[in-house]
Amino acid sequence: MVQIGYTMMTEQAGPRELVGHVVGAERAGFDFSVISDHYFPWLSSQGHSPNAWAVLGAAAQATSRIPLMTYVTCPTTRYHPAVVAQQAATVQLLSEGRFRLGLGSGENLNEHVVGGGWPSAEVRLEKLEEAIGIIRALFEGRLLTHHGAHYDVEHARLWDLPEPVPPIGVAVSGELSCRLAGHLADLVVATEPKKELLESFERHGGAGKPRVGQLPVCYDPDRDAAIDRAHDQFRWFGLGWPVNSELPHDGAFASATRSVSRDEVAESIPCGAKTDDFVAAVRPYVDAGFTEVALVQIGGEQQAGYLDWAERELLPALREL
Repeated sequence: MVQIGYTMMTEQAGPRELVGHVVGAERAGFDFSVISDHYFPWLSSQGHSPNAWAVLGAAAQATSRIPLMTYVTCPTTRYHPAVVAQQAATVQLLSEGRFRLGLGSGENLNEHVVGGGWPSAEVRLEKLEEAIGIIRALFEGRLLTHHGAHYDVEHARLWDLPEPVPPIGVAVSGELSCRLAGHLADLVVATEPKKELLESFERHGGAGKPRVGQLPVCYDPDRDAAIDRAHDQFRWFGLGWPVNSELPHDGAFASATRSVSRDEVAESIPCGAKTDDFVAAVRPYVDAGFTEVALVQIGGEQQAGYLDWAERELLPALREL
């Protein structure tokens, strides 16, 4: 049976609200949770972007059962991989073993803030591979000095090391990232229900490992209101990863999505309160072979109603899958 997750979207709610939302998700019966790790929202109408790691620390203390996961952190630019290792180890201790470290090669939207330009996709994957090696070495408890192609580490060690260490997931979008994930990750992460991504991941060593997907939904008893909100805050979603990873700020996303219509958004994101529509949107992930699917409820102020409805109707229907 596929597991259904809840997404703490840092782009659409403040830190205290996000913690309250994941407490509600645990109460509603979601199987796991994930959190986005951004410096900018995609669109200014979303209106937020608190620090994900601070939120995770609070969420680890406010909850007792629901697993936590970054979806995803880029350990190559805004954060140094040695710092990511320390953050992940700390959250794993705070959550008593409920944390998974989801990693990716990053988006210009978030990483540009520290300067230094935005490298090509190939270089970003090289940096990610080296970063994972550093994190793994520190997770082993080693006293690490490392001088690589992209990073230097001097005499580093994690003094508070959890047992077990957090599993590492890697986000994939094509053959190169699938190869890296298959060799280096404990699980794979994707935002599209593409069976070929999972097949490539398995060919490169990922057979039998968890496969986590994600998709946006927009619950509202008023379907028109749901479509309006999804169009206002999530119309960027259809641009695809090759575009989304390159745009530098929310103004660029607004310009790139100016011509996206409400009808186009409604065709790609389930909107309203018809359970069958939401189940139909999850089904392609199940058919592709994903073992877990994290839902993103669009709209930070609509979480309470969504969680009540999910507990009553959506989660029981999805478990039939």
